[in-house]
Amino acid sequence: MNAQKTALLSVSDKTGIVELAQALHAQGVKLLSTGGTAKLLADKGLPVTEVAEMTGFPEMLDGRVKTLHPRVHGGLLARRDFPTHMAALAEHDINTIDFLVVNLYPFEATVAKAGCTLEDAIENIDIGGPAMVRSAAKNWKDVAVLTDAAQYDTVIAELKANGVVSDKTKLGLSIAAFNRISQYDGAISDYLSAIQIAKDDNEGVPAGDKAPVLDLFPGQSNGRFVKVQDLRYGENSHQQAALYRDLMPAPGSLVTAKQLQGKELSYNNIADADAAWECVKSFDTPACVIVKHANPCGVAVGANALEAYSKAFQTDPTSAFGGIIALNTELDEAGAQQISKQFVEVLMAPSFTAAALEVFKSKVNVRILQIDLPKGGASAWDQGRNLMDMKRIGSGILLQTADNHELALSDLKVVTTKQPIAEELNDLLFAWKVAKYVKSNAIVFCKGGMTMGVGAGQMSRLDSARIASIKAGHANLSLAGTVVASDAFFPFRDGLDVVVDHGATCVIQPGGSMRDQEVIDAANERGVSMVFSGVRHFRH
Repeated sequence: MNAQKTALLSVSDKTGIVELAQALHAQGVKLLSTGGTAKLLADKGLPVTEVAEMTGFPEMLDGRVKTLHPRVHGGLLARRDFPTHMAALAEHDINTIDFLVVNLYPFEATVAKAGCTLEDAIENIDIGGPAMVRSAAKNWKDVAVLTDAAQYDTVIAELKANGVVSDKTKLGLSIAAFNRISQYDGAISDYLSAIQIAKDDNEGVPAGDKAPVLDLFPGQSNGRFVKVQDLRYGENSHQQAALYRDLMPAPGSLVTAKQLQGKELSYNNIADADAAWECVKSFDTPACVIVKHANPCGVAVGANALEAYSKAFQTDPTSAFGGIIALNTELDEAGAQQISKQFVEVLMAPSFTAAALEVFKSKVNVRILQIDLPKGGASAWDQGRNLMDMKRIGSGILLQTADNHELALSDLKVVTTKQPIAEELNDLLFAWKVAKYVKSNAIVFCKGGMTMGVGAGQMSRLDSARIASIKAGHANLSLAGTVVASDAFFPFRDGLDVVVDHGATCVIQPGGSMRDQEVIDAANERGVSMVFSGVRHFRH
């Protein structure tokens, strides 16, 4: 057996592998490798031995079998502190392997490509790589297993400083390795269990050279999330909590935020901040959203951050106290000065001027988050949105596609004699966008690109309408000439009568009730215009 340390390197992603191999070689570590990795290292002048030479068995089956061999797994799994293990290695002339550097075939990237065939997907399922990683990770006290290029620098630094990798680091690498295998297997399971296969005959088996039809909801769902941080407590102080993110978070999503100042975010801060950020980034012009207890209590668009905030604050100054404020435009000093006059828990924007940040320096508890806006595009990912929503229930979960529907002017169907004017149409689209983020039952009064009254989360749509009008009264806002958005249809005319009694002249609702005609007749009777959106926005 060898007294010399040995490293086996076999990677699909070659990032940083040459530098790592050079550092290992400098420490006197013997290099073993396979295929393209071996060629790369040899081209860089490093002495490298092919695994096939070490095993005495050639690669075969187009590379499917190359490391599945006792000389590899014996060298990885043998415990150095077990005399029987070491005697077995000596008997069979197997050398120990002390470092394993493996990243797996790019299965996730392959199936993410449009038109990926079943053949391509299957060929990118790694077999030997995960087997080696599991062997090395199980024997972590004796083997350092690296599965990500981000780990290389830590190992190089420890080797240069101490000549060895610490047990603490090796254990961390082992845990990361098992996590990676879990993620990899989960991705394979999600993909394969989503393939639609006919149950009656073989004709339903997808051809290997064609992209299979994938079900949105696979036969098995494997959640894969990475912990970002522990939280002080959950929704209430007797509950424990932590924040997790997707393995690959969408650009422009809340978990990509950079905290610039303030206390640690709480569970409720994060939940409310997400509601505010999701709403504000849906606007194309400068906008401000103020959220309290997961509901927008003020939303407005304006020429800049100051105007948008000032209008949003007017809707419900009482609820805005201690709220979450989100902007989709840069916050400058003028806007910061105005916002600093109120108590705010969290302030979010894509950017802040230096002068704006200076305004809040004395308010050390204000949590300031900088979040890049998503780049935009057709997909949910490009828009920084979730593709799926999940809700936990007793011993199960509910999965649904996320409510990413965007209403266009051309989608509106005017159902009354009176037609909305251009200004009302703009306000209808604005009100509808806000209603999407208000808890059901939702009634939203708007005018001039700002919310005038918001009624949320009531068991009765009538009560939501009444609450919206009460809040407008408390804020000294007139509802005369406003438009109203209702997240679901009016089942009876009484809901319409309430909003018209308080000053609404135009209403948007999904339609679809058995009594639609009754409500349309009521709108004509009251002399208001009404449009159907054709979709509803329940948010529970």
